[in-house]
Amino acid sequence: MAAVCVFCASSTTLDGRWLELAGQVGSALAAAGHRLVSGGGRVGMMGTVAAGARAAGGHTLGIMPESMITREVADAESDKFLVTDGMAARKTLMIEKSDAFVILPGGLGTLDELFEVWTTGMLGLHAKPVVLLNADGFYTGLLEWLRGLVPLGFVRAEALAHLRVVDTVADAVEACRTPVVS
Repeated sequence: MAAVCVFCASSTTLDGRWLELAGQVGSALAAAGHRLVSGGGRVGMMGTVAAGARAAGGHTLGIMPESMITREVADAESDKFLVTDGMAARKTLMIEKSDAFVILPGGLGTLDELFEVWTTGMLGLHAKPVVLLNADGFYTGLLEWLRGLVPLGFVRAEALAHLRVVDTVADAVEACRTPVVS
């Protein structure tokens, strides 16, 4: 059983398909025996992934900075809930408490978290799988842009190879199981 951190949107104005995706991911992680680590919010995709995990019998750990408790509506149903003193401390603790990362569709905060875990992995600060779920091609434009940076020398090809890009929930769960090879 691994602790899998899911980064995703906490917006309350999302199309229902993204919420459905988040619920499926939470449920699939729990069914595979994984514990969920999340940003600790109970709204948007963040809340739905946690609710999906709990509905399938999974354990959830929410981590949230004190300043965000009201804004993101803290998930009081988390099996365990940790409060940090800021956003940087939140990310650090989420990385420490997780064995793998799944990135779902999201905005600036999700991109920040993606780049943090991806970069720290490439720097050798952790050897944990970083899985990007490119559902409905959500991240295709970003991936094309990043691939275009390789010939320019801004991104190393091995960095792109380190990011596990998948299209389905099942593949995302499976990618969490496979250790990172340096």
